[in-house]
Amino acid sequence: MRQPTPADQFAEADAVAPAGIVTAARTPWFDLNECTGHRTVRWNDGELAGQDPMTLETHHDLASVTKIVATTTALIRLVSDRLVDLDAPLRTYLSHSYEAITVRELLLHRGGLWEWWPLYVQPAMPPPRYRPGRARHYSDLGFIMLGQVISAVTGLRLDRAVAELVTRPLGLTSTTYSRPTSAEAAMSILDDRAEMTMLDTGRPYPVPYRSSDFTRWRMAPVVGQVADGNAHHALGGVAGHAGLFSTVPDLLKYCAALSRYEDYDRLWRPEVVREFFAPGPDPEQALGFRRYELTLRDETVTVLGHPGYVGCAIGFVPRRDIALVVASNRLLVQGTPTPTDALWRDLLRTAAERSRSA
Repeated sequence: MRQPTPADQFAEADAVAPAGIVTAARTPWFDLNECTGHRTVRWNDGELAGQDPMTLETHHDLASVTKIVATTTALIRLVSDRLVDLDAPLRTYLSHSYEAITVRELLLHRGGLWEWWPLYVQPAMPPPRYRPGRARHYSDLGFIMLGQVISAVTGLRLDRAVAELVTRPLGLTSTTYSRPTSAEAAMSILDDRAEMTMLDTGRPYPVPYRSSDFTRWRMAPVVGQVADGNAHHALGGVAGHAGLFSTVPDLLKYCAALSRYEDYDRLWRPEVVREFFAPGPDPEQALGFRRYELTLRDETVTVLGHPGYVGCAIGFVPRRDIALVVASNRLLVQGTPTPTDALWRDLLRTAAERSRSA
């Protein structure tokens, strides 16, 4: 397998390449499976050194990729079954919730909620930070609430609801909440230091708390637990915004199914799926899904997908049998980690180049 270097694979200045990375694609013109580096690291004389090898079967913390694989896809099914109305206010499903915010607005990140809030310090949801419906402000809190809508409508805990609505019907046998189904898991973070810093600096979100307001910080490398602080410390590893673990083969299977969504009309109504895929007021944002442009040969297509903070990103092209996945442990570095978006853009560039040369 090709051994990429920071210089040839990553364009971000001063960014350090991930300890391990998997890039995979399934397209009509080519298949891609590249795996390099290590899934875990250890300290060796003050330096990080690779330990266990990364493989195609390694389980990854999906972080915000959970927002589409679990939450958005479950809502596609519930809207298809007419159990959820996209334009209903949250209070329709959550009796003590916001009256002025709709399900659709949360999926579009236009609900006006805070981007982030340390629920492990203060479990009560804060009032909206912005006026609902006016502009896009990417919000973990919005997807936490959408997870609660799914639980309220189905009468099931979110992990069980997602299993029944999404992972079992799509045959995603290695995709589960809270903990990976195998001991072969990628280390996700070195400790909770980044989240502690967010509290102590008030950046990027000026929340009125400090790290000293919480006492159960993880001070050692994290393997087999969700990295996200709210998902782990406040929500038992099961949340609408984060918490899923999966493998690259399962993620490719998911993307292939969403690409061929019309073949799965036993699960959802195709017209509902098309509504979820369509651009909203912000062209780069659909209902739950991010939208990206990809030039293949002599045409430009739309890739629908989502990145995750820990280092995974996935995407697919509806009705074109195109599935794209990158999975890494980008945070296990000394220095500035390569952004997930940079890893994702690199895969999109590779897909474009290979389609033209095929």
